[in-house]
Amino acid sequence: MKGIVLYGPPASGKSTVTAALTVLDPRFVLLRKLKAGDRRGSEYEFVSIERMAELRTGGRLLVETHRYGNTYAVDRHQVERMTTAGQVPIVHMGNIPDIRRLIDVGLWLVVLLWVSRESCERRSRQRRDDDTDRRLRAWDETLADLCAHGDSLFSCRFETDEITPDGGARQIARAFDDRQGGELHSPRLPIQDSLP
Repeated sequence: MKGIVLYGPPASGKSTVTAALTVLDPRFVLLRKLKAGDRRGSEYEFVSIERMAELRTGGRLLVETHRYGNTYAVDRHQVERMTTAGQVPIVHMGNIPDIRRLIDVGLWLVVLLWVSRESCERRSRQRRDDDTDRRLRAWDETLADLCAHGDSLFSCRFETDEITPDGGARQIARAFDDRQGGELHSPRLPIQDSLP
């Protein structure tokens, strides 16, 4: 298995769960997606538009997404380096078609982290985001993505208002290790009425 995909709307806890996974087991490491565009965010490797084009032409981009006026991508070589070093990459994904492209080239444990729209707004305001309205639009887009594509890809589903980051991390790590050993473990916490 290549790694772990965390999917969910803004403020669903992807970064928090990633941090809990890295504390739980040092094998788990955030894969810093490539980003061309603005330099906002701390979880990216910033590249120029020209460098992104070179990587695309060289066949290195496993997934490429255009959102918020930026381009985000997963570099094939980065995944290979991490897995060769014994690390388990954790990648944050924003849409199901990108997840499908990623799992077309390798087995990944795909995890849905969900949060209600109200909780998304509350968390965004608590951390003083200056773009809460944009995050709420992204929440709406994530719900539409799930409605359009279904949730059959997800091995684990968590409502992050219902579980602690450490509890979620332990269950995700167990599911990953079970999948490595050939078993299938699918913890499912109830996703409330905000999800179809």
